[in-house]
Amino acid sequence: MESRFAQISSLGQKDKATAYISLLQEVFSSPDRSRIAQDIHTIVENVIQDSVGIVVGRQVLTELVKILGDGSIKDHDLRKRIVEDTIAIIQPRLVSYEEQANSLRFQLADILESEEDWGEAARVLMNISLDAGQRPDEDKFRVYVRIVRLLLEEENNAQAESYYNRAAILAHSTTDRETLLQFKLCQARLNDYARKFLEAATRYHELSYVAEIDEEERKHMLSAAVTCAVLAPAGPNRSRVLASLCRDERTSELPSFNILTKMFLDRILRPAEIQEFEGTLKTHQLAKITLSSNDRVSAAEVDDEDAADPNSSKRTGPSTVLDRAVMEHNVLACSKIYSNISFRGLGALLDLTPGAAETMTRKMMEQGRLKGTIDQVEKLIWFDVSSEDDDAQGKAGGLGDVEQATEDTGAPFTKRWDMQIRLTAANVESIVQHLTDRGLVKFATAQA
Repeated sequence: MESRFAQISSLGQKDKATAYISLLQEVFSSPDRSRIAQDIHTIVENVIQDSVGIVVGRQVLTELVKILGDGSIKDHDLRKRIVEDTIAIIQPRLVSYEEQANSLRFQLADILESEEDWGEAARVLMNISLDAGQRPDEDKFRVYVRIVRLLLEEENNAQAESYYNRAAILAHSTTDRETLLQFKLCQARLNDYARKFLEAATRYHELSYVAEIDEEERKHMLSAAVTCAVLAPAGPNRSRVLASLCRDERTSELPSFNILTKMFLDRILRPAEIQEFEGTLKTHQLAKITLSSNDRVSAAEVDDEDAADPNSSKRTGPSTVLDRAVMEHNVLACSKIYSNISFRGLGALLDLTPGAAETMTRKMMEQGRLKGTIDQVEKLIWFDVSSEDDDAQGKAGGLGDVEQATEDTGAPFTKRWDMQIRLTAANVESIVQHLTDRGLVKFATAQA
């Protein structure tokens, strides 16, 4: 090899590139496969020397990239070793050979992805300088989407969201259908990881209708849509998503169809059904949740009657995302069955302390997901059943207009306040008159 380098060094600059490329081809066609990696290492080290010249070095490295990419080397491990070694050699001179290094990194990412080493493949792509060679926005968008997809496979959703935001800025730059579908799928999965289950369910359901996606993948997305809808916060918005999924004939073939229909029909869910559904969830969907300090204090309050009952629950709140979703659903189901329920009765149904049951109901009312009032003196929850028909119109997605607007009379707040004072004064006068007529109140005569 040294003698060949000596011969090439004596040639003119125009002939050096051809000579090195010829030497490369000889090495790759050599029957002794054990020497290929070492010989390529030697050639690469030689061509990036200042004495050879940047122009010749780029031509030789470009040819090497081409040979490695066209499948001439069938040995997977050998190809991976050559690519990694070449990148390491030219790294100190990256400014001069940036385009060739980027091409090698794309090849290395392909190799690592085929090995299902998602995280390392993503990190290799992160090291690629996308500004080299005036790369178009469409190519940048494609690389960002690929990085997001790989990071999500590794369940690194925090870093994936960062690259997703970069991709979102460039989403307008492409019309490639496949890349855009991958982008939308990444969006659904990120919403899933971020516990934005309503948005994730909607996006998954949309993608499950796309004909370009494989049938098995579409079925998987439909199943993911049902799972996210079940985990979403109970309320009218989730009811609309559940209605859309129940109308989809394909959901009847899913294992989670039973829990889907029960949630849509506002039926109370039992522990056995929840345990079966829990086995289908992913790790991030079983994440533990913590209560705020105020919620813990209010949930831990126990009166004498509850303290004397040995069978009362000691749980002060849901422990997982699924636990919370099921409890909130059961509260909503209770509102369809009962006009009112005691804190203690609701706590027994949810397997919570009465204080925790009240806290959960109060938060749902504050967020507009449940209508009713709480009587803390009598320890009762009164459900507002007068607006049931209006809610049904909004939730069923087809039984009426979704947008329900309340007419505003436009009266200024000052006039409303004056009316309230007038009514209060009239009521006081009526009470005083009633007491006077019964002789219960006597007024002293004013002295002149």
